[in-house]
Amino acid sequence: MSDQPARPSERSVTVLGLGAMGRALAAGAVAAGHPTTVWNRTPGRAGALVAAGAREAASVRDAVAASPLVVAVLLDHASVHETLDPVADALAGRTLVNLVTTTPEESRELAAWADSHGVTYLDGGIMAVPGMIGGPGAEVLYSGSRAAFDDARPVLDTWGGSTWFGEDPGLAPLYDLALLAGMYAMFAGFFHGVAMVGTAGVSASDFARRAAPWLAAMTAELAGYADVIDRRDYGGPGQQSLEFSDPSDMVRASEEAGLATDVLAAVQALVRRQIDAGHGADGFARAVESIRDPAGTPAPTPDRAPTAGGAR
Repeated sequence: MSDQPARPSERSVTVLGLGAMGRALAAGAVAAGHPTTVWNRTPGRAGALVAAGAREAASVRDAVAASPLVVAVLLDHASVHETLDPVADALAGRTLVNLVTTTPEESRELAAWADSHGVTYLDGGIMAVPGMIGGPGAEVLYSGSRAAFDDARPVLDTWGGSTWFGEDPGLAPLYDLALLAGMYAMFAGFFHGVAMVGTAGVSASDFARRAAPWLAAMTAELAGYADVIDRRDYGGPGQQSLEFSDPSDMVRASEEAGLATDVLAAVQALVRRQIDAGHGADGFARAVESIRDPAGTPAPTPDRAPTAGGAR
């Protein structure tokens, strides 16, 4: 790497952790011209990055000391402490960007730890797979120090769209995990559908060609459901009732085919809980109340006349 001073658009950055995502982030920073130091617990993963211009640090302390911006892309919350607790003194006065998947409370704990050691903290949730980094569709959600976010933007923006959600460090991981929850539930539903048509000899590829446009079209319903849920107006006109939405037919068809019903049973349980509480005529969106309150406390009644919702 060049020993010349960094240009104003450049920021020195250290990336801790060279799994697939860490390597992608480091490569993006190097390609954008940012002086980049990398470290990994297990040696041998930095060869291509070093060849591209990165510097491999011999120790965590060396890596942290190399840059004012330190990015953790480690295994989990515990590994962040295991890696950084021994070098907290070297981290003082620097900015730590945690891109490890953590719960909101774990992120708030890390933020408090960082503050107690004089470290500026920014949390992030990566909404992309490694191959998407730096390309269309990649986005990283951030929360924590706004000043740190603004200062680090030249580096952060090399990885994808950068969005700051607020000073609460738990907000980015909250959005991250909530979005992933929707994604995994959708994929699980697709997998169940694959298993169902597979009993008739239909390939997963054939089913995917039909499922993809159907699911994409159904995402148009999200805004309508959201409006209904925000107003808790589950009895408005135009909504598909819980009784109609009960997936019993799907469950029976799956059982007849000898398939597991775990995915559908979970949906059915949410629906049945509201029906059993006397809300069967309400719209399907009311199932969210089974998630919000497993104990079954009734949702408050809207304080204004119902209006048409956007659900089917």
